[in-house]
Amino acid sequence: MDPGTAAARDVLIHAGPGAGKTLGALLSFQVMQSEGRLQRALIFCHRTSILSQWQGAAALLGLQLELWNGPKSASEAADGWLLSYQGAGRQQESLKAELEHWNQELLLAIADEAHHLGVDPDEPDGPVWGRTFLELSSHARLRLGLTGTPFRADNLAFCAARRVRVEEAGQLVEQIHPDLSVEPRELIEAGDVRPLEFRFQDGWVEHGQEGLPDREISPLSAEQRESWRARNLRRAIRLSDSSSIAQLLLLRARTKLTSVRKRHPRAGGLVIARDIEHARSITLLLEEEGDRVDLVHSQDPGASERLNGFQSGDADWLVSIDMCAEGFDASRLRVVAYLTTVVTRSRFVQGITRAVRMCGDRASLEAVPREPSYVFAPADPLLMQYARSWSLSEPYRIAAPQSADDNDSNLGGNWRGPSLPMEAIEDGAGALIRMRTPQLPGFLQR
Repeated sequence: MDPGTAAARDVLIHAGPGAGKTLGALLSFQVMQSEGRLQRALIFCHRTSILSQWQGAAALLGLQLELWNGPKSASEAADGWLLSYQGAGRQQESLKAELEHWNQELLLAIADEAHHLGVDPDEPDGPVWGRTFLELSSHARLRLGLTGTPFRADNLAFCAARRVRVEEAGQLVEQIHPDLSVEPRELIEAGDVRPLEFRFQDGWVEHGQEGLPDREISPLSAEQRESWRARNLRRAIRLSDSSSIAQLLLLRARTKLTSVRKRHPRAGGLVIARDIEHARSITLLLEEEGDRVDLVHSQDPGASERLNGFQSGDADWLVSIDMCAEGFDASRLRVVAYLTTVVTRSRFVQGITRAVRMCGDRASLEAVPREPSYVFAPADPLLMQYARSWSLSEPYRIAAPQSADDNDSNLGGNWRGPSLPMEAIEDGAGALIRMRTPQLPGFLQR
């Protein structure tokens, strides 16, 4: 693709974890740099903890990327600078002034996880990250967007992505189509990443006050009323709830991790919790069972170091809230326990795909398809629905009214719940729902 043509200025690549987005982007830059079509790169990330991953990947290729933390903090002779979206927004004018010394006609601007860069034309003072990126990359020769989830719940367009007009039901609508889309099922078939097997823990959820006669019981997996579905999930993830759904889920996740370790001794698990207190309760429960646990959350100043150290560390479990959803790389993760009330498709997919990466030292030991990783979650109807389509991508429609089927968060009175195939669900609350093959379940095949 020629970065000199206007039509190719914005390029969006969609690929899941383990697909090689970071290395592929750096290799492309290195080739075009050697050909004289690009000179330097400016790379934006949504979290500072991910900057070191880019820096390490660049070093493997002999590229020098330096962290930009303010005026004169990085060398102008480097191949490129790394910075967070938030840092760029805070010091936009200082960065803009320093970039004036670069030949921006030979600049590559990379937006990592580009879906964070929402742009609302009706709100000029709206999302800051998108406006900052557009301003700082306005003279770049090429803007490259990388994302594992090429959609947003609010239907805003986002930067570094071309808009395409298509006809739909006799009307012209705008969509974002990735210029390159590598779906997880393709990577699974090639052996580049692991398949996922799902274990959804079902159960009865009781509502009402203790001692009162108006107590009601609702089956977690079969509840179709949206308000009850959401309330059921809030109860189901509590460790102290009478249904014991969360406790059973964690105990079965521990058992599975023990089993996986017979073949993969360094395998670890991830628990995604609701909030800090919830995460602490989960940590105590796991430690009482004798497990070694790393607890990380955004309010802990040492969280980034522990997060980065988990890959080479000895902890059995990593318990987190919002720091492991995307960009986090720990290829020894083999079990994910999803115990949060966040049920947007993007957050669920980002969370569970932390466990698809392959360890380099395991690739020669496992046949293709690789040995699976495992996802444990409450049998919430929305989560089960997302499990059906986690490995597929569809065009993202911009700023259009959505029906309940299309929108993660717009679930009104007409919502009817999922329609999973019978082989994926066992009727009867309290059963363990399984999708258990080493390859993708059949209903994920197109």
